[in-house]
Amino acid sequence: MSWDSLCSRDLLRPEIRSGPSPGPGSQGDAGTPSLEELRRLLWRRVPPPMGHVDEVWPNLYIGDLYIARDKAQLSQMGISHVVNAAAGRFRIDTGTKFYQDLPVEYYGVEAEDNPNFDLSVYFYPVARYIRAALNSPRGKVLVHCAMGISRSATLVLAFLMICEEMSLADAIQTVRSHRGICPNSGFLKQLQDLDLQLGRGKREAC
Repeated sequence: MSWDSLCSRDLLRPEIRSGPSPGPGSQGDAGTPSLEELRRLLWRRVPPPMGHVDEVWPNLYIGDLYIARDKAQLSQMGISHVVNAAAGRFRIDTGTKFYQDLPVEYYGVEAEDNPNFDLSVYFYPVARYIRAALNSPRGKVLVHCAMGISRSATLVLAFLMICEEMSLADAIQTVRSHRGICPNSGFLKQLQDLDLQLGRGKREAC
C-alpha cells in the first residue's frame, strides 16, 4: 500500500474536541530529514483520537468540513478567522457569504489533495495571514480542508516553520501531539524543500 493510500484512509473523528496548548517549539539543528524519515515520524506513535477539530498551537486549530460548516460550534469556540484549504472547485462550499452572520474573516485556498498539486505557492501568503490573525484581538484561527489531515495540516506545518522558526521535524511533532495528520507525498516533499530553504537562511518576513 502506498503512502498516499495510507493517507487517504477514512479516519474516524466522532467528536469535537480541542487539546491543551503546546509550548513553543525551536528550530532543529539536525538537518532536514529524508522523506522516509519524515514518514516514520508521522507514523511512529499512535496518533491522538481524531476529532472534527483540534487545537494544535495556541489559538490555532486544524479541522474538517464538518466543523467548517458548524457555525454554532465556531461561534462557541470564538473562531475569528477561517482558512479553507479546499475552496472553490475542490470543494468545501463555504466562503465569505456563508459566514456573513458571524464575526469571521475568510481566506480561501483552491488546493487539490493531489501529490502533483503545488501547495507551496500558498505557504508564505497563508503563514502571514495566520500570523496577522493570531496577532489580532481575540484572534482564533481554524485551518480546514475536507478531513483535516493533508492540505490544512500542510499549511499549518508551513506556518510553524516560517513564523515560529521550527524545523519540519519539530513542527510535525508539535502538531501530531494533538492531531493525527498525514500530508500526501507531494506536500511532504514541498515541506522538505521549505525546510531546506529555511535551513540555508532563505527566509522571507513572516
